Amino acid sequence: MTNPVNVKSEIGPLRRVIVHRPDEGISRITPKRAEELLFDDIVHLPKMQEEHDVFTDILKAFLGDENVLEVQHLLEEALGADELSKQDMVEKIVDYEELPSSFKDVLKQLSNEELSKVLITGYYKEEDHFLFDPIPNFIFTRDIAVTVNDHIIITKASKEARFRENFIIRFIIWAHPIFGQLREEGRIINLNNVDIFPPSKRGEMVSIEGGDMMILHTDYLLIGASERSTAHGIESLKKHLFEKKVIKNVVQVNIPSDRSFMHLDTIFTQISATDFVAYKPIIIDGLSSYVEVHNINGEKKHYPSVREFIEAEIAPEARFILSGQGETPYQEREQWTDGCNLVALKPGVAITYDRNPKTELAFKAAGYRVVHAPDLLEAFKDGIVLPEEVKNTIITLPSSELSRARGGSHCMTCPIERG
Repeated sequence: MTNPVNVKSEIGPLRRVIVHRPDEGISRITPKRAEELLFDDIVHLPKMQEEHDVFTDILKAFLGDENVLEVQHLLEEALGADELSKQDMVEKIVDYEELPSSFKDVLKQLSNEELSKVLITGYYKEEDHFLFDPIPNFIFTRDIAVTVNDHIIITKASKEARFRENFIIRFIIWAHPIFGQLREEGRIINLNNVDIFPPSKRGEMVSIEGGDMMILHTDYLLIGASERSTAHGIESLKKHLFEKKVIKNVVQVNIPSDRSFMHLDTIFTQISATDFVAYKPIIIDGLSSYVEVHNINGEKKHYPSVREFIEAEIAPEARFILSGQGETPYQEREQWTDGCNLVALKPGVAITYDRNPKTELAFKAAGYRVVHAPDLLEAFKDGIVLPEEVKNTIITLPSSELSRARGGSHCMTCPIERG
């Protein structure tokens, strides 16, 4: 297989990734509905799209255009790949969204391109009809699925506002040729399958989102027990992963159930073999947090903080680069604007937002060069430097609108292949 779906670290050279450009649905969010739709603010869509385009231009420069996969295009291709599944999917989405049954025929007659747009934006342009709510969080493709070694896990969102995202990605993975070999070999784990992942005896549902999952090493999968991912969900997935021998250690990182720290990747990400970007009060000091390491052989260890776990089992020489330089009030401000949420393009080269000045100073003190994304793209265009020559660099994105959506570059990427 020339392009395997395989991710065994957070920092191996990124080869293929799924993203989603902010779509027209975001422009329909009103102040009254923003909280319900999990947005903290209303945003200016054209500017947000412009900033996201810079982000994807950086990804394409390093990975190649063909390896930056737009989720709407994947959906369109999946709709064209399996007609029976397409018809079944339309039936289910109309029933789930409680639309009049007459819309089944309307949607079935749309072209694959038109249907993909309607399913994502919720807007049926032909009749100027809003069929579905927008799904503005779809820009955060990290949450919809996670590749762990040679398996892919279809996650299960905790909030109803994200259920259609989940429906769409399930269809893509079911029907798109990219995932054909995984389907044939049984390497897809679907957390939405209640026969395999039922509620607990107390009625607690399985819920795990991708922002809480990180594969730091081929043997270690971290999962945050957070506002969005339940302990029951983690326990259920852990048992399944061990039964299938996908991973040797599942590490449950218990963090405060708080909107400010909604996922593990809002307070902690890895950017090189030894360097981790972290929010000091939780990751270093262990405030309202602790770590449980579950081994496939039944052994269990505890650590009072993520730092102590990392130093003991992942990287003894670990360095922790602190958001806001670890100082109040800057660390709180810059964690909120995703100063800890970076995606590594390769070891030592990562993307972040341009609005965290104290964290930038921390990167420079750690020996990193900080470069604004538009300037780097211009340098690529002029042939001053090549992407493969970029080392020890933090690339900052324009982010006046993107940052208002409460998710950074790590949130906006769903890696399906790393070197």
